[in-house]
Amino acid sequence: MLDRKRAALHALAPEAYRALLGVEACLRESGLEKSLVELVKMRASQINGCAFCLDMHSRDARKNGETEQRLYLLNAWREVPFYTERERAALGWTEHLTRVATDGAPDAAYDRLCAAFSPTEIANLTLLVGQINLWNRVAIGGALQPPGAA
Repeated sequence: MLDRKRAALHALAPEAYRALLGVEACLRESGLEKSLVELVKMRASQINGCAFCLDMHSRDARKNGETEQRLYLLNAWREVPFYTERERAALGWTEHLTRVATDGAPDAAYDRLCAAFSPTEIANLTLLVGQINLWNRVAIGGALQPPGAA
């Protein structure tokens, strides 16, 4: 078996990579709560199996005051009372858009968003979900590993 190192996308496509960082900067300034942003990034990364992003966003969430309990139970958010209605609406939307090929974007999930978010917030949340799914694919495609991984 050949030992092949995956190409570093940031080095090979620097303009596109900078554009992704620009979108990330816009999303940070979107007004969505930092805790909500990190939960969305974590949930999409769980679904996609992105170890690099799970490691990064769990650390970021903790730095922003997220509890261990909520991080550990995120995969079972429907089963526990530890998430607000706003977070639940966002997590449901995240799951649908992350699994869009099989789940689509049902009206019921969108209606739940409308009860908890403004139209602008829904737009920013939708962009956030798309962005983390893109980052997951960049990290997985590039075989990125969390710091300290062999």
